[in-house]
Amino acid sequence: MTSRKLRFAIVGNTYQAKKSASVQKILNCLAMHEAEVCMEREFHRFLVHGQHLSLDGVEVFDGNDFEADFTVSMGGDGTFLKTASMVGEKQIPIIGVNTGRLGFLADINPPEIDPMVQAIYEGDYAIDTRTVLQVETDGQPLSGCPFALNDVAILKRDVAAMITVRTTINGDYVTTYLADGLVISTPTGSTAYSLSVGGPIIVPGTHVFSITAVAPHSLNVRPLVLSEDSEITLTVESRSHNFLVALDGRSEKLPDSTRLTLRKAPYRVKVVKRAGQKYFHTLRDKMMWGADQRG
Repeated sequence: MTSRKLRFAIVGNTYQAKKSASVQKILNCLAMHEAEVCMEREFHRFLVHGQHLSLDGVEVFDGNDFEADFTVSMGGDGTFLKTASMVGEKQIPIIGVNTGRLGFLADINPPEIDPMVQAIYEGDYAIDTRTVLQVETDGQPLSGCPFALNDVAILKRDVAAMITVRTTINGDYVTTYLADGLVISTPTGSTAYSLSVGGPIIVPGTHVFSITAVAPHSLNVRPLVLSEDSEITLTVESRSHNFLVALDGRSEKLPDSTRLTLRKAPYRVKVVKRAGQKYFHTLRDKMMWGADQRG
């Protein structure tokens, strides 16, 4: 059990006004433990001016300019991904409080806030480490964060014709995909966009990536699973001469002369889990496996 004062950084979703009670709950719980608290400026402004919460004693930070023992993500999985990009290489464990919908990453529900905080002070929790994808460009550089916890998607723009993506792994030519896009996923992201386009569910900790085509032109194209130590090189051609690259949903346009190289990032993301929590239990619950939905 820790006796030292802990510091928590809080990042939240500014589109969920009705969930502000959960924020107040965790702030009250942290105050009981005399914890130091800092909060992302945008979220702080939303709570003070939009929800009229009193946040006396809460410090404010911008971007990734913070230090903490733990970071709390208040929202859904999208907020968790945003939090992970802000934490970056800091190696600060992330607590995902789910005030969204599905919650694979943010899997601590509001009623579990008090016992979760107590468990942290008692040291009764586990840390999952998750692989991150890094993207480098040979040409126009990415304007945003080049790292993705979930996935990197190469996509056609709007109503443009399908794109062709020449793919090599460790310098060896694999194939040229004709499709609406390509999703390169970590195990963490295997239950996100990748799953929706037919990719495999990958258990965290298996140290692999997957490549899955989006609406491929040929039906014999199947998902590919490869070692996380692989280097993936993608060269895109498009009739519109540009395409979209999306890292955890943050998309930007690149010219099709840009060559992309994807590899494992030099750091991993730490995720706080309840002691004894099992992945397959979460998977059954979120995917509703075995549930009779016949009404």
